Amino acid sequence: MNGANVSCFAFKFIRLHKRELCRVRIAGQLCRTHSQHDSLSPGHVLLSSRYMSHRIHRGYSSKSLVKDCRGLLYRNHGEPSHVVKLEPIELPPVGADRVLVKMLAAPINPADINMIQGTYAILPDLPTVGGNEGVGQVAEVGSQVTRLKVGDWVIPRDAGLGTWRTATVLREEDLISLPSDIPLLSAATLSVNPCTAIRMLSDFEDLKPGDSVIQNAANSGVGQAVIQIAAARGVHTINVVRDRPDLQQLTDRLKAMGATHVIKEETLRRPEMKELFKTCPRPRLALNGVGGKSATELLRHLQTGGTMVTYGGMAKQPVTVPMRWLLEACWTSCAP
Repeated sequence: MNGANVSCFAFKFIRLHKRELCRVRIAGQLCRTHSQHDSLSPGHVLLSSRYMSHRIHRGYSSKSLVKDCRGLLYRNHGEPSHVVKLEPIELPPVGADRVLVKMLAAPINPADINMIQGTYAILPDLPTVGGNEGVGQVAEVGSQVTRLKVGDWVIPRDAGLGTWRTATVLREEDLISLPSDIPLLSAATLSVNPCTAIRMLSDFEDLKPGDSVIQNAANSGVGQAVIQIAAARGVHTINVVRDRPDLQQLTDRLKAMGATHVIKEETLRRPEMKELFKTCPRPRLALNGVGGKSATELLRHLQTGGTMVTYGGMAKQPVTVPMRWLLEACWTSCAP
């Protein structure tokens, strides 16, 4: 990696636009999550509502028909096992522009835990209900609601709405409807990780079929979305994972999703990388969700003028860039 541009951006929850939703469906259709909870990526735990026992109400009401709503609230920051409590929640009336949503399923992401602990960059006002994504079903609509109807599956447009609850009342504009052919678990995990993957693959380098991307944390939710979306676009992926007893099983699973190469962290520092780059070009884009030495090694393998995007720091170590690379980057960008 000579003269690479180190481009870092602070991770934020990215708004899901309608055009992006159609592209994200690729990941949802490829994920084999419709029947097995263990297909969820590391860090995902799914909270599932017993939604089949609820009646779906048609018509309009000035008073919510749901009286037994409960949610996972926290009033102080700390360890989730100490501060998160299951409590009853009083729902507001379903106003003219409001929608009553029965939550079907909501995941637990690492960022959700960090928010509860108070260590995340974006923190909500307390008290609050946990959870930033999930899928629900419209149970009741207000008289002025035109885009949604009873029975629709919906996801939050933005983070921070508190999805760890059995039901909620939201504005119509705060919700995005989903096609009915998306598996439940894919729908519940659609709005954070796949959207992050799409933006990182689209916003920083103009990747063409045949180009390469290298990423660490390749078996994370974002990593798996990157693999599937990149494969659909004809982009090679070099996927870095930590060593583990079931490494071959993980490798097979990621390759079944479309991964070009799956390697261990240690391999980044070995001569085998030269052989790997005989079969695919050096990456134009590196995606760093770990930090520390792992991020430095990703930089080492970028092609000249490539970009590294940092979206997470699971190692809780700073991204270190050798001064020589920064000087080369400056020289490259300043050259006439």
